[in-house]
Amino acid sequence: MATWVPDLGLAVLLTGFEVAALVMFWFVEGLKQWATKGGTVPGRTRRFILALSLGAASSALIGHGLSKADLPVAYASQAGLAVLLALLSVLVAGVEAYERIATHRYRSRLRRERRRWR
Repeated sequence: MATWVPDLGLAVLLTGFEVAALVMFWFVEGLKQWATKGGTVPGRTRRFILALSLGAASSALIGHGLSKADLPVAYASQAGLAVLLALLSVLVAGVEAYERIATHRYRSRLRRERRRWR
């Protein structure tokens, strides 16, 4: 029982710290959008993808170190958090890619129609 207490405490502490850092990042990004009165903020999606990717990578590295230290609960929590952040990063990148492709196709269609009208 005595070996599980530090393991659980470390799992809760590390997970809470990473979630708090992510919430703080989203809060700062929200303030930037609020400052532009709901307008677009340049590079917002890139910063989201970078933050999520770095969070996933750091969680994976921390989890690897915890597995070497024989702390299975803390390792599992970090591995789970790394997977969730990686999936969220892929989701954000996929939505961004879809929007860019759709915009490109729409603009190409407009250019073709303008050329045809002339």
